[in-house]
Amino acid sequence: MDFGLSNTYSSDKNGNTLKTACGSPCYAAPEMIAGKRYKGLSVDIWSCGIILYAMLYGYLPFEDTNTSKLYKKILAGEYETHKSISKEANNLLKSILTVDPEKRFKLHQIKRHPWYNLVPPENNEGIIIGFHHITVLDI
Repeated sequence: MDFGLSNTYSSDKNGNTLKTACGSPCYAAPEMIAGKRYKGLSVDIWSCGIILYAMLYGYLPFEDTNTSKLYKKILAGEYETHKSISKEANNLLKSILTVDPEKRFKLHQIKRHPWYNLVPPENNEGIIIGFHHITVLDI
C-alpha cells in the first residue's frame, strides 16, 4: 500500500466529494481520471475490483505503457474476460468495474452477490492482544 498516493476525507455520507487525483493510474477510477469530483468509497470499490481482477486473471484489466491510451481504456471500461473464470465472478467484476459511479456496485450489493457468498463469512474477531496466545516462529 502506498499511502503517499492517498487522500483523506471525513465522510461521503453527506455528499462530500473529493477532487484530488491520487493513486496509481492502473487502479484509478474513471471519474478520477476524468478530473470529476468523486466519492472516496466508490473509487475505492473500483480499485478493489482491479485487485480482484488481478487475483483472478493474474494481470491488470487496464494496462498500457502509453498513459494516454491507458486512460482511454479506463474511461471506456473495456477489459477482457475469459470463460476460464466463472460466470458469477465475471458478473461481480462487471458490476464493480462499471464506469458510471452511480451504477457501480455498493458494498451492500457486493456482500449480497452470489459469487461473494460462495464461502460463508466467519465470525472472526481476529487476534486480541493479551487474550490470545501468539506463537512466535523463529524462521
